[in-house]
Amino acid sequence: MRMTGTTPRKAAVLGSPVAHSKSPTLHRAAYDALGLDGWTYDAIETDADQLAERVRAAGPEWVGFSVTMPGKLAALAFADERTQRAELIGSANTLVRIDGGWRADCTDVDGMAGALAEADVPSHAARAVLIGAGGTALPTIAALADAGITDVSIVARNAARAGGVCDLADRLGVRVEVIDFEVGDVLAQACADADVTVSTVPATAAAALVPSVVASRRLIDVIYDPWPTPLAAAVADAGGTVVGGLVMLLNQAYSQVEQFTGKPAPKEAMAAALGG
Repeated sequence: MRMTGTTPRKAAVLGSPVAHSKSPTLHRAAYDALGLDGWTYDAIETDADQLAERVRAAGPEWVGFSVTMPGKLAALAFADERTQRAELIGSANTLVRIDGGWRADCTDVDGMAGALAEADVPSHAARAVLIGAGGTALPTIAALADAGITDVSIVARNAARAGGVCDLADRLGVRVEVIDFEVGDVLAQACADADVTVSTVPATAAAALVPSVVASRRLIDVIYDPWPTPLAAAVADAGGTVVGGLVMLLNQAYSQVEQFTGKPAPKEAMAAALGG
């Protein structure tokens, strides 16, 4: 049940820590641009164990929740209905009120898809390098598969650490190889051959890989603060195309706004709210 119009409604981002989140800025700008008077969006400190109780207690005025770490697995488990991609990825960053309860979705896929488009990854692209094998790597693999990528080199501390990402890639028909998380000729060649490199790890961790990753033609770095990261600066200085995490944040928020309001996201107003 999507609620539209000017009746006051509520939404929020749940996570811990959450005070730094830019989601309130984006959603409030969207509601204002859409003329949704009385709609509010807040940041509520919520850990994974608290999420179910928090959402269950939400009255009928609540239309949805954005979910950040560490609550994405709890959000998926709590939901009464799940989108196919949320089930496939195994986590959810979005809870939308529906008739009979809550639907879970993973708009992180839309975030990465928007970043791939911003990086001008060609339609014939086939190869990618994915740095990191944590939670963000899962929607990244899904977005890469949707974009037609068939081969991905995963950079991880060890093969076991990359197991979940490799399993998802296999289910999506994407061939993978695991490369050690260290500077070397193998990584440098993989980055040089790839249509796009995606880094999903903290800036300090990725910085050690600069000598190899600098060969990338296109880099998507999920970090947006601080910016630019050492990795992003090195690739840009070498003439590569660089896209940062704010593009991903915007694109995943566009989808959330549309699901919460039932209206097209006012993209220009939302981008302007971030100075984009």
